[in-house]
Amino acid sequence: MQIPRLHPDTIEEVKQRVDIVDVVSEHVVLRKRGKDHVGLCPFHDEKTPSFSVSPSKQIYYCFGCNAGGNAIKFLMEVGKSSFSEVVLDLARRYQVPVQTLEPAQRQELQRQLSLREQLYEILAIACQFYQHTLRQPQGEIALEYLQSSRKLNLETIQQFGLGYAPTSWETLYRYLVEQKHYPVQLLEQAGLIRQRQSKDSYYDYFRDRLMIPIHDIQGRVIGFGGRTLGEEQPKYLNSPDTQLFNKGKILFALDKAKSTISHLDQAVVVEGYFDAIALHAAGITNVVASLGTALSLDQVRQLLRYTESKQLILNFDADAAGTQAAERAIGEIANLAYRGEVSLRILNLPEGKDADEYLHTYTPEHYRELLQNAPLWLDWQIQQIVANRDLKQADQFQQVAQKMVKLLKLIDNSDTRNHYIFRCAELLSLGDTRLIPIQAESLLSQVAPVHNNRTPQPFKKQQQQKSSAFPLTSDRSLLEQAEALLLRIYLHCPEHRQAITEALQTRVQFSLSHHRFLWQQILTDADDNLANSLVSRLQTRYLQLDCEMTSVSHLFYLDEKTERDLLRASQGVQAAIACMERVMCEKRYRLYLELWQDTDPQIDFERSQSYYELLYTEQRRLQELDRQRQFSLTDLI
Repeated sequence: MQIPRLHPDTIEEVKQRVDIVDVVSEHVVLRKRGKDHVGLCPFHDEKTPSFSVSPSKQIYYCFGCNAGGNAIKFLMEVGKSSFSEVVLDLARRYQVPVQTLEPAQRQELQRQLSLREQLYEILAIACQFYQHTLRQPQGEIALEYLQSSRKLNLETIQQFGLGYAPTSWETLYRYLVEQKHYPVQLLEQAGLIRQRQSKDSYYDYFRDRLMIPIHDIQGRVIGFGGRTLGEEQPKYLNSPDTQLFNKGKILFALDKAKSTISHLDQAVVVEGYFDAIALHAAGITNVVASLGTALSLDQVRQLLRYTESKQLILNFDADAAGTQAAERAIGEIANLAYRGEVSLRILNLPEGKDADEYLHTYTPEHYRELLQNAPLWLDWQIQQIVANRDLKQADQFQQVAQKMVKLLKLIDNSDTRNHYIFRCAELLSLGDTRLIPIQAESLLSQVAPVHNNRTPQPFKKQQQQKSSAFPLTSDRSLLEQAEALLLRIYLHCPEHRQAITEALQTRVQFSLSHHRFLWQQILTDADDNLANSLVSRLQTRYLQLDCEMTSVSHLFYLDEKTERDLLRASQGVQAAIACMERVMCEKRYRLYLELWQDTDPQIDFERSQSYYELLYTEQRRLQELDRQRQFSLTDLI
């Protein structure tokens, strides 16, 4: 069912109760700076924080990518959710009664609101059931496996909520339906049971498996991973995709690792559940697992929110399967790494071990040392290219050189590319330093060939241009700044609204479409004189209309500089209007200049003279407008 339209009172009540710092903190590591909070922007990749959250204004703004808005807008962008979905979720979290514009649909809406909560509840109870079963006689083999084979103590088993799914086909089904009285449909939506082909009954999705609960970033159970204790395939079975669980978007143990990742400024990704559990048990807690899938951009962005330097280490087995797993896991990260937006390293443990096996033989300090010395991804790739190759053999030398060229071409940053050209040249020179420059030149010519065009360009007839003593500016840039300044003053300085409105009625108008649309929305609330409420309502209207706010969101937010600048709002209004009018004059000036230059006075003297007079009039007006601009507009932007 489509979510009905929400009553404005509900929307307003949610906005009043929500705390934007709490909301953003669930997705971004924030640090207090003055009266605001700052962190790394979740909407674009950056190394230094440019993302600011204002508790007093209840808005966020990124000075890097211009993303901005209120708590509702933030959750819409992060979760790719609709306006109504976000408001409903916030209403549930902050216990706001929900009203709709279609009262008859309210009961159905409340049912939808409670569905996710019921799924969280039933998954939590299932987790407790599996934990209880682990300590019963039927779970003895599973517990013995954890303690003997995996070397896990009871504290770690409890910390990760490990459990056991009984062998029988309907144990969990009977417990939840017959004893706890949950609807069968709810169990199926939670991914805990499946309907038989005969359609007349259900069976447990997990049977005779060691159960590993998977949590979301808030620590709520959203699914399970089940490891077989016998020969059943697959060896590991994940929950099916549900409303709560999507294995391509979830990282195992991120809820437990996020604080350490932020503290150490480094995230480690391993291949399996027990690799992550073993490392956490050993005190290495900046570790997550990828659930056996290639890392998606969603997963990478989740991790990078907690590390300012974007340090990411992939730890997979050193054997052929581990190498393939590393290449598969990199997935969509590759482009980020080639552009230098992620500091990606690869750790292959010695002796073909995984992290869990390694810690059975070596100490956590040994593992930390390996992490510290893990090669950068590009270095690792070069190592893979030359591994088991005899460069003294001509055919193998040529194959390695071609693969190196293919790799080098993918590196966007010229400084990084030059570094690796020299590194590859060293390897191809086989220790003979005299050959390094020759090999480097050869690689460079293939990676970034120089196109020499020795064919003379045909001479073009040069038309004599009549010069203009009047300097012209970039009209688009000037117009963008002037219109933005005028709108910012209108939004935040109610005392200047009448003067701005009169000027827009008589002298100028907004030319850029995003500014023109915002002005139309402002006119709807023209009778409101309170800046904060006007800004809040405009943001909400943009969200309800599903409009793109990126081009205007920076106008809703004031930092310390723009607050100081608005102390000169009167001069700003005058300068902005003069600049907007100047841009229009410039356009006419250029038109008349072009027409005058293209007219031969010997053939059509009167037309040439007419264009010259129009040109002169616009030039005089431009000079007059420049005098009206008492200070530089850019000082206020």
